[in-house]
Amino acid sequence: MKLLLLLCLVTLVYVHAEEASSTGRNFNVEKINGEWFSIILASDKREMIEEHGSMRVFVEHIHVLENYLALKFHTVIDEECSKIFLVADKPEKDGEYSVTYDGFNSFTILKTDYDNYIMIHLINKKDGKTLQLMELYGREPDLSSDIKERFAQLCEKHGILRENIIDLSNANCCFGARE
Repeated sequence: MKLLLLLCLVTLVYVHAEEASSTGRNFNVEKINGEWFSIILASDKREMIEEHGSMRVFVEHIHVLENYLALKFHTVIDEECSKIFLVADKPEKDGEYSVTYDGFNSFTILKTDYDNYIMIHLINKKDGKTLQLMELYGREPDLSSDIKERFAQLCEKHGILRENIIDLSNANCCFGARE
């Protein structure tokens, strides 16, 4: 019984040590630099992330610079993949970024293990309305069901229903448009 308890404790410590958040002191923004794939989108307004929704974008690359992030995305417009380049500024609040795209957006990296995934929480404000968006990015085009489940639980903690979670693993993610 003691061995089982010790094993559980070591596992929890290992999982905790692997993850970092942009608001925690372990976070190293430079380690998120590089290629990423959009795995899951979730929103409290599902229509915004469904096909033809303005927030249905597919990440390709995050380039970390001193005070901002250069982001490269793709989206489908008129059945064709289009590139979107955005610059996210780092405001005074540590770990939070802002970018203008279909309104004003502020986002925080909630969890990452740098080599596998990033979990992002975004608030979009446009025309007096607010929407919440959560994104799961992976270093590969798909992630384990365990990571996806942890992301779904995180979405629920932020008030996003499971039926508003869209797995993009098998969607047209503009893979052919990637460089």
